Amino acid sequence: MGGKSRLLIAMIVVWVAIGRGQWVGAQIHHVVGGDRGWDPSSDIRFWASTRIFSVGDKIWFTYSAAQENIVELKSKEEYEACDVSNPIKMYTNGLDNVPLEEEGIRYFASGKPKSCKNGLRLHVEVQPQAKHHHISAVVTSEASTGATADAPASPSASTRISGLSYLLFVGILLCHLINQGL
Repeated sequence: MGGKSRLLIAMIVVWVAIGRGQWVGAQIHHVVGGDRGWDPSSDIRFWASTRIFSVGDKIWFTYSAAQENIVELKSKEEYEACDVSNPIKMYTNGLDNVPLEEEGIRYFASGKPKSCKNGLRLHVEVQPQAKHHHISAVVTSEASTGATADAPASPSASTRISGLSYLLFVGILLCHLINQGL
């Protein structure tokens, strides 16, 4: 085998090991409210009921920063009363990501008590990290909720397609290399 062939095979092995090697402890990015984002027209409660949140996941809030902000609250009592007067954290950028780093319940609400009382609030129960065998996925639209709600340990349809494309690419590359006399 020539030096170029060995180098090419080594590069493929490194690419597979580093670039695609996130097989355990997948990370799911949840866009709160789906396609509508953090908006009064979103049914945040229903949206959240179709998700499983695990340690290592991230939740993303998308909203108009000029019209809205989001607060994280300490307790269930503050959350249920929409008492946003003493938040533990405020989000004001319009596109905020919140890493879910440990198990437990977290409470988020609109910084406007009236919007909070009208349903613009979210409680997230973070489960232990699931043992997934896929690469991170982004869950946004209602159409993609079936894959994650019915089988939270399996990847979304787009991730499966991506994985199949990856395998197809590697298969074609290996066939090409074999045909070239490696």
